[in-house]
Parts: sequence; C-alpha cells; structure tokens
Amino acid sequence: MLTQDQLDFYKENGYLHVKGLFTAQEAAAYRQEAHELIARLQAVKSVEATWEAAKEVTTTKTSLHHCHDVQFQSAAFARLITDPRLTDIAAGIIGSPNVQLHHNKLFIKPPEKGSPFPMHQDQPFFPHDKDSMIAAIIHFDDAPLEKGCVRVVPGSYKKGPVPHIKEGGWHLPLSEYPVESALPCEAKAGDVLFFSYLTIHGSAVNVSSEARTTLLVQMRDPLDPPSVLTHLSRGQGMMLRGMDPSVGMAPPAGNEPGGQMGGGQMGGGQMGGGQMGGGTMGGGQMGKGM
Repeated sequence: MLTQDQLDFYKENGYLHVKGLFTAQEAAAYRQEAHELIARLQAVKSVEATWEAAKEVTTTKTSLHHCHDVQFQSAAFARLITDPRLTDIAAGIIGSPNVQLHHNKLFIKPPEKGSPFPMHQDQPFFPHDKDSMIAAIIHFDDAPLEKGCVRVVPGSYKKGPVPHIKEGGWHLPLSEYPVESALPCEAKAGDVLFFSYLTIHGSAVNVSSEARTTLLVQMRDPLDPPSVLTHLSRGQGMMLRGMDPSVGMAPPAGNEPGGQMGGGQMGGGQMGGGQMGGGTMGGGQMGKGM
C-alpha cells in the first residue's frame, strides 16, 4: 500500500519509483518468461516496434522487441498484472478501489542497439475524459543509465496535454525536449515505476552489453471513459482490481461503457486470439512506450 509520503510525492511530481516491489528472484523468472515468449513470436512474425521518430534521437540503426497483451500468451503474466502488490498501489494513485486494464506491452531493448523513445506524453495515444490513466513499468532486469532507462520530467503532468508531433509516433520536439535533459529513473530488477499518462517521459538508446526487459501496464479508473475510441486491444477492459461499476450504465455520448470494451465486445473471440494477443496491434499505429 502507498504511504502518505509516497502519495504526496506522486501528487507533486507525477511519478513514483517503488523499489523492490517484486523480489530479484521473481524478476529473474519473469525475465526468462519474457525472453522465451519473444523468441517464440520471432519464429513466426516480426516483433519489431521501433518508432520512426527514434531517428531523431540517434542516427544508429536500433531495434526494439515487443509483445502486446502478454496475459494471453503466458499465465505467469496474467498473474503478474493482477498481483495486489501492483494493483493496490495503482488504486491508491488512481484514487479508486477499481483498477481496469487499458493495455500492456512487453519491451526488450536489445544490447548495444536498443531503440530510444523521444520524449512524449501517453495522453495523445488514448485520451480519457478524467485523465485517470497511469502507467506502471515493471523492471525484469536492472535498468541503469547505459541501458536506456526511463527518464521523466517531474511535475510535467500538471501542464495537462502538451501539443505533440504526430508523425513517427506522437512525440515532443527534440529541440525543446531532449531526452538527456530529463531525470533518469535508474532501476533494479523488481522495481516498478508508476507515472501519469500526462507525465512527459522517454528513454535513450541501450548501449550496454545486456538487454533491458520491462513490462508496461496501462491502467485506469473504469468510470473514466475514453474521449476517443482508439488504441483498442483484445484485453482492454479487464479488471485488475475490484469491479467495473460502469456495467449497466448508459454510455457517454459517442463512447461505449467500460464493461463492453472489455470482456464482451472487445475481448475473446471477435478480436482474434493470435493476431491480437501476439502483438500485431502494437508496433506503429498502436505503439507507444518508454
């Protein structure tokens, strides 16, 4: 659970680095699970997810491996994203006992050439009416500076939505928001970084000799409807904690209620098992990350 000091820090800065939320042994097991999953997917399709805008950060050809909706690929990850250690903190930050999944994505930055992410907010990718959306980045291995750890701009979420450049992935002008100017959040395996989807963040190239392995989980209050129906995914609407009180409520104009976007219309059969679960909706149009 969150302490008052942690909650106060988040309210002031828009991010919270929780150290050792998972043990080093747990992180190592999830890391192995992640790399085995990517290896299985690579055998049948591309798992590349580098932003076109990454070229603005480095002239080096880089690479980024990903998988969307990992809970449909591995029971271990299904247990992870519903772990109370994760979701209790998310509930405290969101300010609701109910925590709903928007999407998740596994990222592996390969050694020596792991792709960067230009500075950006997540909000342009999937705006919501009440801005309850938060991200949690779970670290499966150490993420020092040389691995291209996540960088944040403390307090930037208070600005609200900032105009972004759409081409190459929603991002902020490099001249105004260079990656190296942001605060690095170096992390250890088992650490989790929480931040608002309005917090400006990004990351540099992994130039180390080891991969950087993380799982991004985007979560929201189920009573916070999307402003635009976009960035849809098979797992969207899954309850990670509590229940969905929007079920049975009249939808806001132009939107579907949270429950219908999850287990019913969006989940399961209609959206398709392999294509949606394995990550084809992740890369370009739907790709965002850290």
